[in-house]
This record gives sequence, C-alpha cells and structure tokens, in this order.
Amino acid sequence: MATPDFIRTIRASAGHQLLWLPGVSAVVFDEQGRVLLGQRADNGKWTVVNGIPDPGEQPAAAAAREVYEETGVRCVVERVVLIRTGSEVTYPNGDMCQFMDVTFRCRAVGGEARVNDDESLEVGWFEVDALPAMDESQLFRIKQAQCDEPTWFEHMTSD
Repeated sequence: MATPDFIRTIRASAGHQLLWLPGVSAVVFDEQGRVLLGQRADNGKWTVVNGIPDPGEQPAAAAAREVYEETGVRCVVERVVLIRTGSEVTYPNGDMCQFMDVTFRCRAVGGEARVNDDESLEVGWFEVDALPAMDESQLFRIKQAQCDEPTWFEHMTSD
C-alpha cells in the first residue's frame, strides 16, 4: 500500500510513533460469483483490495476508489461486512501503525481487471473455492462477504 501524502506530512512531525489509521477493504464479486484479488507488490501476498481513505472521504467511496485505482474495475458498494481493529504493525523503517478496517461487499459493474498502478504485481478474478494462498484475515473477509449475516464485529466482554 503506497503511503498517502497526508500521512507523510503527519510522519514529518510525529516521527515513528504509533498512528491509529482508518482503513477500508473491498470484497468485490462479479456476475459469476468470483472474487477480485490483487497480489501486493510490497510483500507478494494475495489480498482483497484495501487502502486508506483520504481526509474527509467517506469509507464506502474510498473502497470504490481504491478498487478502481488498483484494478481498473468499477464497483458499487453493497454493504458493510465487518469492522475490525488489526494488530500493531512496525514497518522496516520503524514507522508504527494500527488500522481499524471497515470491509465492504461490492459488486463489479464495469471495467476490466488489470494491474492499474504500482501497488500490485497481478490482479485477477478467482473462484471462491479456488483461491490462491492467503492470510486467514483475508479469507475471513471473503467468507463474511459471501453470507447475508449482520455486520461482524468483535464482541466486547463485560467485566
């Protein structure tokens, strides 16, 4: 994921300290029920499309924008699938981040899947029962997007 300019500006004064950042993920399905995936250029892993909303940008609009920017596919956002806080991440340069991800189920409405920027090595449509090797968190997003259950979120425990 390329670092947005507004985060570079924050880093100039915040240094490497932990930043709490919003993130969006888009599980995009086509008419055949296949899911759109990209192979990330930074680590070679297959993932659903994800990114960081611009300041003031609505999360659903950010998800649709990221899908088009990274894959050339136009989509409409149908619903929120899950909301989850990820683990703290420390990048090789020492920057620390923690993301709150809002995952959306989306439907492709146009365009053709292709590598559309420098963030992906490959982009393609995959049958859900024939996915490439992926992290469990990615598989969970896809599973939740396939069903019509209510939005998933971590349940709080009462003390």
